[in-house]
Amino acid sequence: MKVLGIETSCDETAISVVENGTKLLSNVIASQIAIHAGYGGIVPEVASRQHIRDMVPTLEAALKDSKLDLEDLDVISVTYGPGLAGSLISGLNTAKALSLSLGKPLVGVNHIEGHIYSSWLISDRNGTPDEQPGFPIACLVASGGHTDLILMERHGVFKLIGRTRDDAAGEAFDKAARILGLGFPGGPEIQKAAERATGHVVEALPKAWMGHSLDFSFSGVKTALLHMAQNKDIYPRESSKLTLSQFNSLVAELSDSFQSSVVDVMVTKLLDMAKRYHVKGVLLGGGVSANTHLRQELMARAQLPVIIPPPILCTDNGAMIASCGYYQYQRGQEFGLNLDIDPSLSL
Repeated sequence: MKVLGIETSCDETAISVVENGTKLLSNVIASQIAIHAGYGGIVPEVASRQHIRDMVPTLEAALKDSKLDLEDLDVISVTYGPGLAGSLISGLNTAKALSLSLGKPLVGVNHIEGHIYSSWLISDRNGTPDEQPGFPIACLVASGGHTDLILMERHGVFKLIGRTRDDAAGEAFDKAARILGLGFPGGPEIQKAAERATGHVVEALPKAWMGHSLDFSFSGVKTALLHMAQNKDIYPRESSKLTLSQFNSLVAELSDSFQSSVVDVMVTKLLDMAKRYHVKGVLLGGGVSANTHLRQELMARAQLPVIIPPPILCTDNGAMIASCGYYQYQRGQEFGLNLDIDPSLSL
């Protein structure tokens, strides 16, 4: 069964074809990073307009890479929430048009659930995650809009265990990068700066453990970073009296301290959840899971199987929607043409 996946929840126009939920036939992503970088963040209206421009070329490229025609598709799957309303509409209307014109089933996919199913696209001879390690699985989905701890009990059955009470991890990275005078998106920029750190210049930033709660909070460490940046004379950058070398050195150290604080809390809480719920493995998903330090820290500390997609499948992509859509269709979850977007959709 060949499933087309369309993902337009934010600023990537992403379309893929996946066979039987696990075999990746194509994965095309039209990124808008360069467009939004000048604004320091995503501009919803700009994003939705760019989706319209990119949709047809991205679809054509995905079909070409898969060596398929539209008529060869069996199911059309699409993200219908959560996300930016204008962006979601672009993808959903495209999916509806394809479903209606081709006479193919339409499946609506939850964006967060899609991130979890990215891991089904890295199956090897040992099988898919539901086979190895098997259910239940502790999932951390961390992105610019979400930081959730989710217990996956079986296909289509999820329980929200913890979530951020303020900023999402990716949002916190973006704001931290802005404080440090780095570019957008913040996660890759902070990671790159942190790689230059020596670890001996600034004190560690605080970590919000919140007692026994499995929720997250990143506003405190972000505020602490701001105060430290002000005390070290690197914020605001325009009035800093430091030399360029001194400035860059401090940015590297503060980036490393911020990244370490956020990663330590995420890994610790994920592994705490895994222990409390007696899971068989842990899984990372979402754009923040492309962070090298997060991936390495989890691999080093986990005492049970760890499942992490390659970075290209961590950021928003159509393949995760196609994979999830396949499993939903197998469970009989077909949607009609009256399907509407839900920007605040929960899992």
